[in-house]
Amino acid sequence: MKKNIKIILSYDGTRFFGWEHQKNKALTIQGKLENVLYRMLIKEEYKDEPFISKESLNDITGSFDDQRINGIDFKIPTVIGAGRTDAGVSARAMAANFIIDTEMSLSEIKGYMNKYLPDDIAIDEIYLMDDNFHSRFNAKGKTYIYTCYAGESKPIFDRKYVNILYAKPDIEKMRRAAAFLKGEHDFKSFCGNSHMKKSTIRRIYSIDIEEKDGYIRFIYHGNGFLQNMVRIMTGTLLDIGLGKIEEGDMESILAAKNRKKAGHTAMPQGLMLYSVDY
Repeated sequence: MKKNIKIILSYDGTRFFGWEHQKNKALTIQGKLENVLYRMLIKEEYKDEPFISKESLNDITGSFDDQRINGIDFKIPTVIGAGRTDAGVSARAMAANFIIDTEMSLSEIKGYMNKYLPDDIAIDEIYLMDDNFHSRFNAKGKTYIYTCYAGESKPIFDRKYVNILYAKPDIEKMRRAAAFLKGEHDFKSFCGNSHMKKSTIRRIYSIDIEEKDGYIRFIYHGNGFLQNMVRIMTGTLLDIGLGKIEEGDMESILAAKNRKKAGHTAMPQGLMLYSVDY
């Protein structure tokens, strides 16, 4: 029985090369999910068949073409994410969906995936959706949080997940500059893909900048984000906060529609996809 299944997952992205699987078979979140589902479906389908050996099952590579085991073709399921996080970026609540033909219950699927996924990926929620649900096309908005540390000590236990600053930026300057980014604009100046052919118009609902105990958090909520957009906005705001760019220049940077006019791209380790709206 075919089922369209939605999952909410969290992952530590620091050792992965992003969400989307790569042609060079680099380690990715999507690749890990598809590999585990592939193994699950084969074991379910042929659990009582002696000709599928334990060795054959263990040799599944998780490459992204159909494979043959003992002369039988198997198709790797496609897991569609609500977004495509960059290499090194983590997620607290990424949404994804996949269609599989299975008699397994949702709790069995969740249990199997959590058992065989690595310790830095977890399936937190699972739902049965109607046939038309698409995790990316149906998403109405996303919230990202970018975290920096500018305290007097060192964030030893958070060091993999924050951008450590060696000077404290001016928070009020950054807040005033961020106000120019709110609303619907053409964010081409903040897009990391110079060959982007689709629309670069997006709507930012809110940008909050919070400071506590040495941590500075940039909280972005919008209807969608371009490639590297959050990291470029953060890098530009940090450049303003550190006096490298004037705060009044943000309006002209936005209007220029030119990536070279914006600030640097902040490192990926400080970024987390916090939630997806439906």
